[in-house]
Amino acid sequence: MYKLKTKENDNNVKEFIEKVENAKKREDAYRLLEIFTETTGLEAKMWGDSMIGFGSYHYKYASGHEGDAMLVGFSPRKAKFSLYLALEDEEIEEQIKDLGKFTAGKACVYVNKLLDINIEVLRKLIKRTVYVTKERYPENI
Repeated sequence: MYKLKTKENDNNVKEFIEKVENAKKREDAYRLLEIFTETTGLEAKMWGDSMIGFGSYHYKYASGHEGDAMLVGFSPRKAKFSLYLALEDEEIEEQIKDLGKFTAGKACVYVNKLLDINIEVLRKLIKRTVYVTKERYPENI
């Protein structure tokens, strides 16, 4: 049976950010911490060794696979920031066009630095992701 590797834990978020080697990336990580905290109204928690998440929900797929995941979050990866958002939503697909310079994966957006993106659009994307996820998993938030 598949065992979920990335789980919420009690590791200290600020201690993790302090370990980010690049000073500018560390500064951007603190700014993202502020943006996500203000926008969600939720406390930041570490997920695994390198992801900072806000809120959580329990999911269960038709296949029977289930687990817990963060509502939204980010990770200051070595190359780029990963922003964990609900990209499969039509409204988000439309809003993200105004985000700025980014690339997208299946479940996250990659940005080099905060100067490359529109922070107000990011706030809208965060709010929409929380809304969409709560709509999909209302009994599991």
